[in-house]
Amino acid sequence: MQYFALLISTERELTPEEGAAEMAAYEAFHAKAGSAIRGGDALLPAATAVRITGGPDAPVITDGPFAEGAEVAGGYYVFEAENLDEALALARDVPAAKRGGVEIWPMAGPGLQPQPTEGPTWIALLLEPPDRAVEPGSPEWEAGAVRHQEFGAEAGQHIKGGAGLHPPSTATTVRVRDGDVLITDGPYAEGAEVANGFYVLSAADRDEAVKIASMIPASAVEVRQRAGVSGL
Repeated sequence: MQYFALLISTERELTPEEGAAEMAAYEAFHAKAGSAIRGGDALLPAATAVRITGGPDAPVITDGPFAEGAEVAGGYYVFEAENLDEALALARDVPAAKRGGVEIWPMAGPGLQPQPTEGPTWIALLLEPPDRAVEPGSPEWEAGAVRHQEFGAEAGQHIKGGAGLHPPSTATTVRVRDGDVLITDGPYAEGAEVANGFYVLSAADRDEAVKIASMIPASAVEVRQRAGVSGL
């Protein structure tokens, strides 16, 4: 089964020494967990994000940042794991868990398999109010799937990956503090909306990425450029 791991932490300016230590920590994690990693990357700062609301028919585009708290998404992974316990064991080793949290969401099926990319890529995080979450396989889910198929036909080769996520009641957050692993139910973010799915998009620039993401059928979409440091 595949799990979406959203890395939440405080954004901060790193010294060259801190940056090198951070990179080394993630390289060590990749060396340990590489066989379970199916995708992921760091994200450029939240200030560069774009938020799209209003749906495809009347999109309203707002520049970031948008986080209500001190922590924001700084990256993500897609893990292959036998079960939730195995996914949580992977999450606790992610460096971000030591100064923030890692949200683990079961993905609804294998999703769209990652495709080779050249040039800039973006993650479009689909957001919905918690009370509008629907179960995979339900009539509401199937109706939404039709709209996403229509989006797929329009966006074509710009779509390089993605998946729907199970409702927030299935999410689990992992934190590590002074060596102790803290596991809580539910997502870490305190905002009014929670993750409902994601796409990985290729686009020549930010404007094209926003144009493509504005066609996604979702209450809100947050668009962030991938840093391109993971090679995934």
